[in-house]
Amino acid sequence: MIRTWRLDDRRQSLVLGSHKEHLAEVIYWGPRLPDEENLETLYGAVAIDVTGGMLDLNPELSICPEATRSFPGQPGLILRHENGEPLLPKFCFAAAEESPGRLVLTYRDVTNTLTYTARFEIDDQTHMIEAQARLECEEALHLHWFAAPVFPAPQLSDEMIDFAGRWCGEFQMNRTPWSPGVRYRENRTGRTGHEHFPGLIVPSHGATNARGEAYAFHYGWSGGHKMIAEELPDGRRQIQWGHAARMETKAQKSFETATLYAMYSGDGLNGCAIAFQRHLRDRIVTWPKPATPRPVHYNCWEAVYFDHDLPVLKDIAARAAALGAERFVLDDGWFGDRDDDTRALSDWEVDPRKYPDGLTPLIDHVHGLGMSFGIWFEPEMINPDSNVFRKNPGWALGSEDQILGRGQMALDMSNIAVREYLFDRVGAVLGENEIDYIKWDHNRVLPMPDAAQTRGTYALLDRLRAAFPAVEIESCASGGGRIDFGILSRTQRVWLSDSNDALERLKIQHNAAIFLPGAVTGSHVGPRICHTSGRVLDMRFRAWVAAQRHMGFEMDPRELTEEEARVLTEVTAWWKQNRDWMYSADILRLDSPDPSVIAEQQLAEGGGRFVVFAGKADTSRQIAPRPLQFARLNPDALYRVELVNRDDAPELSRGTPLLKEGPVTLSGRYLMSHGLTPPWSFPETMWVIEGVRL
Repeated sequence: MIRTWRLDDRRQSLVLGSHKEHLAEVIYWGPRLPDEENLETLYGAVAIDVTGGMLDLNPELSICPEATRSFPGQPGLILRHENGEPLLPKFCFAAAEESPGRLVLTYRDVTNTLTYTARFEIDDQTHMIEAQARLECEEALHLHWFAAPVFPAPQLSDEMIDFAGRWCGEFQMNRTPWSPGVRYRENRTGRTGHEHFPGLIVPSHGATNARGEAYAFHYGWSGGHKMIAEELPDGRRQIQWGHAARMETKAQKSFETATLYAMYSGDGLNGCAIAFQRHLRDRIVTWPKPATPRPVHYNCWEAVYFDHDLPVLKDIAARAAALGAERFVLDDGWFGDRDDDTRALSDWEVDPRKYPDGLTPLIDHVHGLGMSFGIWFEPEMINPDSNVFRKNPGWALGSEDQILGRGQMALDMSNIAVREYLFDRVGAVLGENEIDYIKWDHNRVLPMPDAAQTRGTYALLDRLRAAFPAVEIESCASGGGRIDFGILSRTQRVWLSDSNDALERLKIQHNAAIFLPGAVTGSHVGPRICHTSGRVLDMRFRAWVAAQRHMGFEMDPRELTEEEARVLTEVTAWWKQNRDWMYSADILRLDSPDPSVIAEQQLAEGGGRFVVFAGKADTSRQIAPRPLQFARLNPDALYRVELVNRDDAPELSRGTPLLKEGPVTLSGRYLMSHGLTPPWSFPETMWVIEGVRL
């Protein structure tokens, strides 16, 4: 008996099928099929032939491939009894629950008393597929590996794109050709990680940012994860995602994967990006004050570090407000005897030496300037040189002789007593002060991967959010070390990188936009001399790069020249004027014919206006600029296009292109097919082009 199911949105179809009561497999995923498509015929049509050197039948590439059915690749589930004996499941169909946009399939292994459930949901508006698997066991078992529902990878793909990185260098794209065998990536750091962002794009041959087919995945989990992209000997390809192997350290009777987010795009990588951006912003993030515009941040970290002096901070706050800041964030150094990063972490009480009257005088001053107040915590970590550690050394995760990271250890977040203490102390600071924002940091990898650690952190965040629903939370982990849809279901902003080097930020933001909307992506104007690279960049470039995302400042405003302050004030004012529509804009990566130019287009909901940011990261090989092709405009409409910062043209730009003279009116077709040529510019500069549909 053949069973089939389908899920559709307006653009894509996902079809699953099975026979002989076996686990279902994805038999079609791509452009929407006609409603009258015969799915049983389709099931037969996708079957591949059998020849010499093969089994008499091809084992199914199911949503959880089973070793017991002679599957030749990575199985979807690896279990052991408590005595270490391997357990080899064989599931049979039990039930299917279907409703519009949702499918739940249940299978049972009667011999081993296991129940496997797979959930699929498709969002007709964002075009995102959510998939998740759960396993129920009669006896407690040890889990080695459990994949979220497995998807096939397209045959018309030459390569896969995944993401690596490091501190101050997140979201670096890797392009790996498909070949027989496994592309295996595993993150065992206990957090999402700078090094292994849990995302994958599988483009079809010839796909670009704006054209061609692409399939994309994101595993929404903040602990360690594993990705397997495998090409079998018969040519079929599978994609598996799950927690890192052996993340469940204790025998249990139930296991659950995180949600796997998957989508198909018929218009290049930008189609994937739009789906991820919209789904995250509109379905996953919950906003404490959704009607309030995103405020311009000022963070004091790179101005004062641990040297907190109330008159100095008041002066800095006043200068930041004059530049346009609307939220002041007090960073590390306000608690315990925290004079450097080796002590007092977890002693969450205001330092009476620095703040003899508590935080109230600073908060009142900030509020008097028209800004809200935010504060830094790193709740999951502890210094051995702290009062809490001396009293509760058993609260630390890992062995006594472990290697420290930034002079600190991790707290055991699976320990209820630890979570109670943190809730009480963080809650006391929030309850005793008018604070509307937390920068929640996480500055070291864990000494061992353990899924219970992540679940404990989630539980604490959920409890704090329930108790303080008006407080917004930023996820920071030495910059971009914990960015994923799991943490973002509990927070509203991410600190993309500790690098405030605008040139590095330009590149990081460009790649991160495949998954992250501007509304959640913090980007700050750093010091004249960047503290992480030593590079000196012009204020115009620094300001416009920050204006591409959720804008803020993170320098000592006392260092600014009058000209720098003027430029920053003007760019900040521009951002404030445009932030409302940019909040819901789609960020489109443009296919630049000049590899030195990193360009994006932010297109308003409804397509009535846009802004293009064209950052020049290096010297071009050719003399004159190449045209930039815009994306997703109405080809038959006319657009008024203007170079916002044409006064920034250098003296070496000696020609008279129309954009330098003033606004021009051009068709969407021209802007997309030929493109618009900007004036000449130096490296490390940005052109900003606005467009309005007439």
